[in-house]
Amino acid sequence: MTRNRLTTFRLRALAIPAIIAGLGAGPIAGTAAHAATPAADTGQAAAVVQSTTTARHDSTVAPVAGLTPTQMKHAKTIVDTAEEMKLPKRAAVVAVATAMQETNLRNLANTGLPESQQLPNDGTGFDHDSVGLFQQRPASGWGSVDQLMDPATSARKFYQALAEVPGWEDMPVTVAAQTVQGSAFPDAYAKHQDKAETVVDALTK
Repeated sequence: MTRNRLTTFRLRALAIPAIIAGLGAGPIAGTAAHAATPAADTGQAAAVVQSTTTARHDSTVAPVAGLTPTQMKHAKTIVDTAEEMKLPKRAAVVAVATAMQETNLRNLANTGLPESQQLPNDGTGFDHDSVGLFQQRPASGWGSVDQLMDPATSARKFYQALAEVPGWEDMPVTVAAQTVQGSAFPDAYAKHQDKAETVVDALTK
């Protein structure tokens, strides 16, 4: 190998790890009542996609409260998102209880939205155009299908809507959840509170 070819080879070898590192920093990718229309955006919309598509924490926590590993993974995403947004632990309890009621902590596609079925999912639902962990509806202004099928993004949108509810911190969990979701079963979230607290406690120790 000539000196010039050797120099070129070394430069390429140095460049490859940088390219790989740059790629690794990129974004990751009708069983319940549908979520209500979210409150008007307060200028945070641009931050939603960018912040919630960052890589999640790699550490895992053993499932508790009878959850499967997949359900626990989604619960962890919900809790991680609350922590990233500097929200109190109670917000995570409200969100986990909500996802337990809406989808049993499953990221559901919708049989009426073929595009949702092309995205990572844990099964399908069929309630209106509701998708994702929180059964948020694209037609109601919650976001695009791909945003709502991303657990971190859908969790952030839930929290943004929750933060718009005056005094949510002092409301019963089921009332705070219902105010965001507008469910046809407003008291249904209450039965998940104890289990949600157990899960959130395990994920925040």
